This record gives sequence, structure tokens and C-alpha cells, in this order.
Amino acid sequence: MSIRHGLLALLERGPRYGSQLRSEFESRTGSTWPLNVGQVYTTLARLERDGLVAPGGEDAAGHTLYVITDTGSAELRQWYERPVDRTNPPRDELSIKLAMAVGAPGVDIRAVIQSQRHATVQAMQDYTRLKARALGAIESGEADERDDLAWLLVLEQLIFQTEAEARWLDHSEARLVRLAAQTRRTPAEPAPAQADATEPAAGATAGRPRTARPRRG
Repeated sequence: MSIRHGLLALLERGPRYGSQLRSEFESRTGSTWPLNVGQVYTTLARLERDGLVAPGGEDAAGHTLYVITDTGSAELRQWYERPVDRTNPPRDELSIKLAMAVGAPGVDIRAVIQSQRHATVQAMQDYTRLKARALGAIESGEADERDDLAWLLVLEQLIFQTEAEARWLDHSEARLVRLAAQTRRTPAEPAPAQADATEPAAGATAGRPRTARPRRG
């Protein structure tokens, strides 16, 4: 998540101060990624250092306002136009957990999957309820349609993400079941045959002279 560019996008709408930026960011994203004021001001300090924002005076209450610079606007345009880089995907705790659970002593990986599936389905249901509420607010015009629409897009991305996660968990469990069944079907390698000490090996009598049987009188 780019807090840096999110703040630039809000500043493009006009001068803002720190806590105002935090409130608008959380409103736009439905508090999915909450920010604290310290994080906002740290980011603003870096943006100012890089020439992307500048102090813009104070409001009537004495809050320091920030404005976006021309360089900041150009950076924001490039961010909108530039695809999100997927060559270095963010670390996903669930993927790491399952990867570590494979073969770990004393860990029932199928139980881990089932527990996560329950939580994933619950999250999907919660997101779906929030989506219905956001759609209702947009249709009724009760709130800021722009913020509700932004929140709706975030919610739908979360719903698609949890649906994909549920499918991946099902796939992972099915693969484990197939591998376990394949392991059970694979016969153990037979041990080398031991020759019977009382029986000559095949071909061992070839060329051996026979003992003549005594004739009966």
C-alpha cells in the first residue's frame, strides 16, 4: 500500500493538515488500512524533503497546511499510469504458514487449512454485508457518494481476494489428499531374494560330473 501516493492524491484536492489527511484516507478506504497521525506526519516530512509537497500556511485553527507541488502532481500522474509491480509480491503470512507446516513434526496441516478456511469464509460474509450497506448508502444518497464508491471498490477487491484464498485452500487440501493416497499406493521396494543354501543356484549343476548309482544285485 502506498501511503505516500494516497496522501498526494488527497492533497491534489486542496490544502490539508495531518489529522485531516488521516481522516480522509480512512474514510476513502473504509479504515481497511488505518493510519496514525505520527505515520501521516512522517510521510509528509519525506514528501516535503523530496519536493513533492510544501507547507501552505495555517488554517483558522492554527493547523499547518500542506499543498502538493508541481513535482508532486507529476509524480501522482505517473503513479496512476504505472502498473503495480508484481515482481516482488508482498509477504503473505498464510502462504508462509502453510509452506512451513508441510512436513513439520506434530503439525496437522489439514487442520491448519480447515481453521483458516473457516476464518476466510467468515471474512467473506462480513465483507459482503459491508458491500450491501455501501451500495445502500450510494443508492439512497445518504452519504458522500465519492467516498462510498471508493469504499465499495476496496470492499469488492477484498471479496475477490478472500474468494481466491478460499479456492486456494480447497486446492491445497485436495493436493495433500492426492499425495497422501499416492504414497499409500506406492509399494515398498522388495528386498533382494536370498538363495536357499540347500538348493543350488540356477545353472550351478552345469558341467558337474554325476555320481553313478550302485547297481542292485
